[in-house]
Amino acid sequence: MYTFTVDGSIYDETQLNKTQIEQLIRKHNNIASKFRKNMRYYEADHAIKGRKKKNKKAANNKVVCNHAKDISDTATGFFMNSPISYGVYDKEDTAGIDRLTDAFDTADTDDVDSDNAHDMSVCGVAYEYVYVKEDTTDLLVRNIEADHTFLVYDDTIEQNLLFGVYYYRFKDSITEKFCYRATVVTKTYIYNMILECNGNNHQDISEPYENHLGNVPIVEYRNNKLCIGDFEQQISLIDAYNKITSDRVNDKEQFVEALLVIYGSLLGDDNEEVSEAMKILKENGLLELPLDARAEYIARTFDETGIEVLRKAIKEDIYTFSHVPNLTDENFVGNSSGVAMEYKLLGLQMITGEKEKYYKKGLKRRIELFCNFLKLKAISVNPNMVKITFTRELPKNLNELAQMIANLSGKVSNETLIEQLPFVEDAAGEVEKVKKENDDNVRRQQQMFKFENDKPFREDEEDEDTSEDTSASDKNSKLDSSKNH
Repeated sequence: MYTFTVDGSIYDETQLNKTQIEQLIRKHNNIASKFRKNMRYYEADHAIKGRKKKNKKAANNKVVCNHAKDISDTATGFFMNSPISYGVYDKEDTAGIDRLTDAFDTADTDDVDSDNAHDMSVCGVAYEYVYVKEDTTDLLVRNIEADHTFLVYDDTIEQNLLFGVYYYRFKDSITEKFCYRATVVTKTYIYNMILECNGNNHQDISEPYENHLGNVPIVEYRNNKLCIGDFEQQISLIDAYNKITSDRVNDKEQFVEALLVIYGSLLGDDNEEVSEAMKILKENGLLELPLDARAEYIARTFDETGIEVLRKAIKEDIYTFSHVPNLTDENFVGNSSGVAMEYKLLGLQMITGEKEKYYKKGLKRRIELFCNFLKLKAISVNPNMVKITFTRELPKNLNELAQMIANLSGKVSNETLIEQLPFVEDAAGEVEKVKKENDDNVRRQQQMFKFENDKPFREDEEDEDTSEDTSASDKNSKLDSSKNH
């Protein structure tokens, strides 16, 4: 992934260098061809569709087997199949996180997260734009196209973020020249400008207005360090699989349209008689020949078994090198234990862990922007105290989980054991419920076996009875002594 940098020592966000921005846009537009190619493959627009016929009579089927979409959808669903949850490291500070999550709900961040995860899988990188909704005081988040967006950093070793650019190309209706319309966002200002593609006559559409979010409101989410899509490096294998499948269909079609060869006879003396004979043959499926004559079809033979072995090998390589399992493979969906299933998903978990690492990095910037905006409303939220949690609903073997919990009972806390159950959301609350149910059961049993005159035994009552017996004996001894006197 190419990183766009400029000389930070001469950068001034109040006076942007529009010529420099146009050069950056041109460079990014060339790099973005990779994003557009990946998107075409996801949309089933593969290279096989541009294949031409070898000759006029040859069959030319163009079969598209869209493994790209299957890989991307599986990886995206595994990564973002459940909404991201937010908490705090300090459990006493929950008021601020509630206001932050309310702002996220208003901005529909769950939908944006799904769109970002999809773009990450397909293009290798995703971008979102955080902005204030017009005529309101609410923040909104929108997923924007990766092939039209990039960030610019300074040229220091820290690579501090300077500004972000969102652009698109259009043709001016008056001058009939191609221009770029760009929105450039810095930490303090937002510019809307038109940049002519000839390097001249650059202009701002309107006066720049202030950015109140305290940082560049474009957030980048990388799929991995090099911004490689989940199926990007398997495109050549996908093309090979499409060719094999198309050629097999072509061979079948050409076999049906094989040539009929007649030995020792003629269908007619001229073209007219031959055409009439062929018409009768197609309609009736019957051919009358002399005694010594014979007829047979000439068809190209092909090794069906060898082609099938090659097809399966290519398909296996596609999923092996992408680290995304083929969910329709009978070896994958067969009866497997929980440990065996985890081994089969190990590759997918590895790439998902990489996604999660970089997505958290982007989420921290989103949280920072929201916290800066909430501070303007006198709502204080510490972005460093926000805890980000990803959850994935994997298939679980409940029998194995129940056996594990039973074996660890008494060695691990009940709350930790209950957290392992996928259908329990609040483990601490579940422990309290179990404790309350046990107390209620004990109380009911006591009520069932209790008599009216029964009283529970207490140690303090035993002490009282002992003291009463002692005082009575003392009184009796005193009376006896008085009588003797």
